[in-house]
Amino acid sequence: MTTIATAPFSELAAALRGDLVLPQDPNYDAARAVYNGLIDRRPAAVVRVRDTADVVACVKFARAHDITIAVRGGGHNAGGLGVADDALVIDFALLHSTTVDPEHHTVRADAGCTWADVDHATVPFGMAVPCGFLGSTGVAGLTLGGGVGYLSRKFGLTVDNLLSADVVLADGTLVTANETSHPDLFWALRGGGGNFGVVTSFTFRAHDIGERGVIIGGPVLYDLADTADVMRWYRELLPSLPEELSGWLGLLTIPPAPPFPEELWGRKACGIVWCYTGSHDRADEVLEPVKTHGSPLVVGLQEMPHNVLQTAFDALYPPGLRWYWKADFFSEITDEAIDVHVRYGQMLPTPFSTMHLYPIDGAAARVRAESTAFGYRDGGWAGVIVGVSPEPSDVAEMTRWAKDYWSDLHPTSAGGAYVNFMMDDEGQERVRASYRGNYDRLARIKAQYDPENVFHVNQNIRPAR
Repeated sequence: MTTIATAPFSELAAALRGDLVLPQDPNYDAARAVYNGLIDRRPAAVVRVRDTADVVACVKFARAHDITIAVRGGGHNAGGLGVADDALVIDFALLHSTTVDPEHHTVRADAGCTWADVDHATVPFGMAVPCGFLGSTGVAGLTLGGGVGYLSRKFGLTVDNLLSADVVLADGTLVTANETSHPDLFWALRGGGGNFGVVTSFTFRAHDIGERGVIIGGPVLYDLADTADVMRWYRELLPSLPEELSGWLGLLTIPPAPPFPEELWGRKACGIVWCYTGSHDRADEVLEPVKTHGSPLVVGLQEMPHNVLQTAFDALYPPGLRWYWKADFFSEITDEAIDVHVRYGQMLPTPFSTMHLYPIDGAAARVRAESTAFGYRDGGWAGVIVGVSPEPSDVAEMTRWAKDYWSDLHPTSAGGAYVNFMMDDEGQERVRASYRGNYDRLARIKAQYDPENVFHVNQNIRPAR
């Protein structure tokens, strides 16, 4: 690691308020760790920044000494792109403050925030920002990739609710990007990943949800043998539901813990996790079809604050598990796809491994594909297959299962994938396919704001030449 020997990190340390962590430091291994335990990369240094000036100093230092830059927000990225070998990691873990404006329904969040941080700030005011499905997910990574979640059918993707972003560019300057200031950059940030600069803070539109922040949600689980019937019913039902009700479908193993009945622990199942954000006086009518279809093993719908549902799976998937991801977008759930799901659902390789289908319709599908960098706006689902285990001995089997599952399912897909679900080795054509007709415009904006591709530890969009 020649950069460690030659880069004058004492020069950088003198310019920082934050903490500089080098490989010889006792907390180096903790500083370089990300959510996915399969990732084991050794950066040249990690800087836990304390303000925007630290970020500027890091960018300028890395460029002056020809060191790769990686940016770590929440550290959740599938491919572990918050860290890279021999890189200078700009780590936002110390920056996670939020500011809520209840009157104007906005919230500002630092780039180190998780969605649990944002929900903690907004839900007491009866509001939420559309985000993902885990409270431990980082705000920065999820937003820059698009942001599919429980509230997407009603309020759109996270990027549809982004009002502005503060960005440190490749030349070290700080700009604010919104609809009127650097509008091309703002367009690109809404789905284009970390290709265009280091975002230090985000301002979002928040929405009133449920009854003062209390929603009705939870899982409805079915026997794995019912998967084909449930999928056919789900694909027809979902587009007809009020947009206040959304649900993602998964193939899973029932966790061996309360509140699930002990007799079901460890049983493979097909499940849908529902979230209803409308008026509670309509709840019985709206939820009746999702409670009564088929012969469910569990109907776990109940009232809860939105952030309780958002964090419901955080304990099941703590940091450090080993993950291998494969993903695609799907315009429809075909009969051919259902056959593939049934086959591979029976072969779930570990209790943590799963397949999820997240709907992108309603408000998210009414946004034109060219309005943001996120281009898959014609309805359908973002699908992901993940092999997950705490055990190194399971990695080969779960990776093979995920790859085989994806290979058989991919012919039924729409072509590209949600970039937040992609590993780091999927190739340039795969990235291009994930942006559809928006890729060429993204490449031109990349050439304007980062012509030397300084920010390339991502699902990389190469600058247009």
